[in-house]
Amino acid sequence: MRVWDNEPEDSFDEINIIPMIDVIFAILTFFILSTLFLTQAEEFPVNLPETDTSQEKPEANFVVVIEEDGDILLDRKPTRATRLDNLIKEKLETGQEAIVTIQADKQAYHGRVIEVMDVLRTIEGVRLGIATAPKSE
Repeated sequence: MRVWDNEPEDSFDEINIIPMIDVIFAILTFFILSTLFLTQAEEFPVNLPETDTSQEKPEANFVVVIEEDGDILLDRKPTRATRLDNLIKEKLETGQEAIVTIQADKQAYHGRVIEVMDVLRTIEGVRLGIATAPKSE
């Protein structure tokens, strides 16, 4: 025999969203903080040579990075020295001038830097710049 009880039972059908909001804020905080550290890590791992006579120049259209081990990057993408001219020519319009800045690590092989400069000099309308860091006192 079934007995009907008129007293309402405790209902567990509700979802308590307060703990869920706390978890979402914790995850959001993690992603915000990790993004801040990632933007700092995107810089090139190049130790630029220090000079007393460096001058501020206009911003470069292209940045060629030569790392300590000789790897070459054009706008953060790995490439070879022999392909630099074709990659830059593809992006330049006819008659357009461009500034190419070379960021070479101070421990990079000098011959590698000259090789890159030689390739870049063959491109019409390209002016070269070499990035340096001011001397720390």
